[in-house]
Amino acid sequence: MRSDRAPIESGMAVTDRLAGPPWMIMCAYMLALVALGCGRGDDRAYSRESTVIVATSEGAEDLNPDFDHTARFLVFLPLVTYDENGELAGRLVERWEHSSDYRTWTFHLRQDVRWHDGVPVTAHDIKFTLELLTHPDVLELDPGEYESMTVLDDSTITIRYTLPTDALDGFTVYYPRHLLEGLDTKEAYAWEFWTHPVGNGPYRFVRYLPETMMEFEANPDFYKGKPKIERVVLKFTGDAGPGLTELLSGNVDVVMYANPAQIPMLAADPRFRFYHGINEGVARAIYWQHDHPLFRDARVRRALTLAINRRELLKVLNLPEDLPLVDGVYTRRQLRRGELPDPLPYDPSQARTLLDAAGWRDVDGDGVREREGKAARFTALVSTMPQFVEIGVYVQDQLRRVGVRMDVQYGDNGMILEKTRTGNFDAAFTFFVPGESNWFQRYFSEDFPLGYRNAEVLNLIDRAKTTGDPDAEDHIYRRLSEIFREDVPVTLLFPRVEYTFVHRRIRGLSSPWRGNPVAHMEYLWLEDEN
Repeated sequence: MRSDRAPIESGMAVTDRLAGPPWMIMCAYMLALVALGCGRGDDRAYSRESTVIVATSEGAEDLNPDFDHTARFLVFLPLVTYDENGELAGRLVERWEHSSDYRTWTFHLRQDVRWHDGVPVTAHDIKFTLELLTHPDVLELDPGEYESMTVLDDSTITIRYTLPTDALDGFTVYYPRHLLEGLDTKEAYAWEFWTHPVGNGPYRFVRYLPETMMEFEANPDFYKGKPKIERVVLKFTGDAGPGLTELLSGNVDVVMYANPAQIPMLAADPRFRFYHGINEGVARAIYWQHDHPLFRDARVRRALTLAINRRELLKVLNLPEDLPLVDGVYTRRQLRRGELPDPLPYDPSQARTLLDAAGWRDVDGDGVREREGKAARFTALVSTMPQFVEIGVYVQDQLRRVGVRMDVQYGDNGMILEKTRTGNFDAAFTFFVPGESNWFQRYFSEDFPLGYRNAEVLNLIDRAKTTGDPDAEDHIYRRLSEIFREDVPVTLLFPRVEYTFVHRRIRGLSSPWRGNPVAHMEYLWLEDEN
């Protein structure tokens, strides 16, 4: 399972977004008054000197590959990463080449990287890890993706892929063959190694207390030099609620994956900074059942999108107001470069015009449009996950203003997924994956009960799956986006956002690609302030 997290700093002007009930605003002012009287001597965070404690609710209490645990980047290295400008940079590899058909890739590894026990990292470790992750007992990667792997020498490996691919993967990390080879793969997820890891990254494992914490120390032999922050402690809090309490009490320095609804409570406290990360691979979206009488006409789907003020919705949810909004699909590279399709505007007047043109009119003056005796009314499945409930209430009100009645049925993701797969829904508020052609192919095929049918879209998706050329893929996605803007098979609301609350003594976080302190700890430092 690969992580798609790409942290992006939100900046520090969160007081501009201070919103919420009066009691919450009062809490913020009370916290501010307390904080203003809290100097360095009263702030427990400074007593930890060069140790950073991170409250994490990721759910993983070890580093086994079944979890997208950001902490794996403390201990292990991927082949490549993204630098502070969002551009690809070598990590385990210094350079790479590929064949003209993008199926054969040769990677040249750095020769100055060692495992934490002193053993050199070699191409044999790369091959071993990929074979482990594609083993039938593990299956974290698709074994059908690889045709062959050949170690040419200790620092060079050639991989032949079944299909053309962009093999520059910054999410998969690699493990030591000399420690794991020969272990029972049937017990792979229970190996002690995951709670006592030996890696090759900027931090070395120190100790582990089950259900409590995992501690790491700066690696003095790291190829880029010893990190400035000496120790990192992951404190397993279970969810973000206890993490916030721990932050306010001075027991931790960082809260990962925090609830943005808590921002008003911290906005006036000068001890803290707020950062957000955009999950490149996931967006919030509304799926329309195209066989429903209301949604058969693309003009109606377009009208409903125009009727939703997505910028205002960001404010309601305490999300950054400058998040990229799009109506279309995009590759991760296009997102990082800002090469995104333009969103449809918020235009309720145009929405009403389109609904009129599609034959949906409020003839009896009851506030709900009708056509051929049927009301413009539907039931939306809305996830009970954080944010979705608020999104559902907001969209319900927005559509009411243009004469469309939306009823709501709440449920967990499993229920919503099952109903969308079987076609048993009118509309569904859930996740959309804008940069994954396999996802498009599943949801937009003629057989899928979403009911969207467009032969050119299916042809373009097939082409996207069989090209490894990033430029060609970008071109395909631009054409797909043109079609999506016309057909509006789904309404994209905004990208998934992950917040981090950080004590001000932690420095070096920057926008847009170094906002996650755990993923970028080696670049950070601590400042001793009064």
